[in-house]
Amino acid sequence: MVEPDVDVVVVGAGLAGLAAAGRLHRAGLAVTVCEAGDDVGGRVRTDEVDGFRLDRGFQVLLPAYPEVRRVFDLPALDLRYFLRGAVADSDSGRYHLVPPWRRPSAAASIAVDAARFAVGRPRDVAALGALSVRDLLAPDAVLRRQSPDRSIRAELSHWGVSERSVREVLGPFLAGVFLDPSLGDSARLFHLIWRCFLRGGGAVPDAGMAELPRQLARALPPGSIRTRCAVDRVHDARADLAGVDLADGTAIRARAVVVATDGTTAQRLVPAVPEPVWHGVTTWYFAASPDDGEPVLLLDGSTGLLINTAVISAVAGGRAPAGAALVSASVPGRATADDGTALESRVRTRLGELYRRDTRKWDVVARYAIPRALPSLGPGRPLRRPVRFGPGRYVCGDHRDTGSIQGALVSGRRAADAVRRDLLGHDVGRA
Repeated sequence: MVEPDVDVVVVGAGLAGLAAAGRLHRAGLAVTVCEAGDDVGGRVRTDEVDGFRLDRGFQVLLPAYPEVRRVFDLPALDLRYFLRGAVADSDSGRYHLVPPWRRPSAAASIAVDAARFAVGRPRDVAALGALSVRDLLAPDAVLRRQSPDRSIRAELSHWGVSERSVREVLGPFLAGVFLDPSLGDSARLFHLIWRCFLRGGGAVPDAGMAELPRQLARALPPGSIRTRCAVDRVHDARADLAGVDLADGTAIRARAVVVATDGTTAQRLVPAVPEPVWHGVTTWYFAASPDDGEPVLLLDGSTGLLINTAVISAVAGGRAPAGAALVSASVPGRATADDGTALESRVRTRLGELYRRDTRKWDVVARYAIPRALPSLGPGRPLRRPVRFGPGRYVCGDHRDTGSIQGALVSGRRAADAVRRDLLGHDVGRA
């Protein structure tokens, strides 16, 4: 009988793959992780350019995600927090969206923005308050099984939030979360993520989002992660062995294979996996003059050009070298239809209006066009999808769960537990 080279091969060193590999390693199984790129992280990577630390697309961690709290050593991530809520710039003024029971920023301008929204739109404040209290207090199962499941836009209308507030404030904020200005994704997903925003706000590691996969990778044995190791083919288990063929012509024999790639790559390797519909985004990073900008998310509530912008270095000082500021700006739905210089000029002009300063001398540090940023999850679709795909083949990733860091991590745990049940022959707990 042919012996396996390893117990489990994990294809992909993103958050899902690393979470699965770590759980399998702790169960006593020998794991090899094959990553086609030059480092771990998948879509969660950070580049260093001229002293700036740039996440590949604007990304925010919600520390209140249950799986994040389980998996990560949060203090070791050195998290830096945005001000609670967000500021929306609309045709009728600026509004600070903040939970009613939270005090707004001590900054006078933002406090005024919060008061303007509360006084000018009391019915919307009441509707959002009722929705938020329900989401905070309801059991997880209630939010997951909501019936009927509507689009996010229809759900906000159902709760009594005015179309004006959706267009000017809620819509831009949620477009940044789901990368979908139409707000057509599932309301169940919205409620689950909204609850985590309410419980803990948003944060970023001072050294970049890449600290998340790096922390997971450090928990694996040295040599168990192979970068620049592309997989061409995944085999079913035959005679108790599965395995992968690598692009360099070699093969790895294993008792099980976990495909932990994005949904499009997973569909190529395991054709039974349906390819997701993707939301894309393009993010610019600009080097600006240092200032005392607030660590707050700023939303474009009038033109619809940007989904959000932030002075990232005001949130996390480690993102920019001394004497400079780092500004991010993200545009939805342009990742595969970017018109280059003309669009950049429009982005720069809009940033000047939002920040109320001359942006013509801001230097572009980098631009990231990401056509497969988040998988779409429409109303009526299951929040969790199968992870077993034939003998010895398993699939995880945010396309098998919810399109979020939480979903990626949970899917990795689910796939690892399925492998453990099949290979070790007993049920598993939450170790």
